[in-house]
Amino acid sequence: MDLDLRDRLDRVFIDIEDARKSVSQHHIVKIVAVTKYSESEAIEKLYSVGHRAFGENRVQDLELKSQKLEELPIEWHFIGNLQKNKINRLLSLRPSLFQGLDSLKIAEAIQSRLEERNQKLNALLQINSSYESSKAGVSPEKAKETFLEIRERFPNINLKGLMTIGSHTTDEVEIGKSFERTRKIYEELPDVNTLSMGMSSDFKIAIAEGSNMVRLGSILFK
Repeated sequence: MDLDLRDRLDRVFIDIEDARKSVSQHHIVKIVAVTKYSESEAIEKLYSVGHRAFGENRVQDLELKSQKLEELPIEWHFIGNLQKNKINRLLSLRPSLFQGLDSLKIAEAIQSRLEERNQKLNALLQINSSYESSKAGVSPEKAKETFLEIRERFPNINLKGLMTIGSHTTDEVEIGKSFERTRKIYEELPDVNTLSMGMSSDFKIAIAEGSNMVRLGSILFK
């Protein structure tokens, strides 16, 4: 393993430890390494030091990389928005977690395909906590209602919790508010265990607001 990658990992671990302890000594944070701009060789390097959870945001890239690395027991996450015409393709890959369920309409389409396959899918409901038109997701005001409706109507979708993308700004207070909104919704939901918030630029803020899963790409794969 190259020393640059080792140094980056060590810095990330230190930052996560500091942020985690600001919440609680018992607060656990999982890292999903986002491989959007990384090749299979870089994934193998990170795997070689014990990392197992990786995320892709395009179905075709997830398919290609998972096939190239099929001998490795990688925990694959799909973290992008899912188009209806890609549902069957994604389900065939059996991702560990779909981070990006952003509407009742796509949930209904996924449920139909899951029933046909006699298959289950773990998923997170995506919240548009920053109210930005460029981002997908359910509005915070409708989030709890939507979450409970998906649970009731679509039994093949196993909702594990929520995910969000922080506000697109350099204002850390605003970024924190967007994470806080999602965390407050999460705390109102029954039987959830995953709150996925935070990327390379804002994961420390996200963890301080209660995130227990961060999605890190550039900070690991520079």
